[in-house]
Amino acid sequence: MESAWGVLKLELVHHDRFKTREEALAAIQEYIEIFCNRTRKQARLGYLSPVQFIKQYRHMQAAN
Repeated sequence: MESAWGVLKLELVHHDRFKTREEALAAIQEYIEIFCNRTRKQARLGYLSPVQFIKQYRHMQAAN
């Protein structure tokens, strides 16, 4: 978890100056939703991103 915070700070927080706390929170939530939850490869999914995993699953279901 510690490395995740480091990546977040490096890629988002240190690059922007936020006017309000709410603006910073919104940017962090968007980053987590898009990068971590949709595109980041997950070990539990066979090192596929969630989007790739769903595509593969649907393809396999259609083939059966």
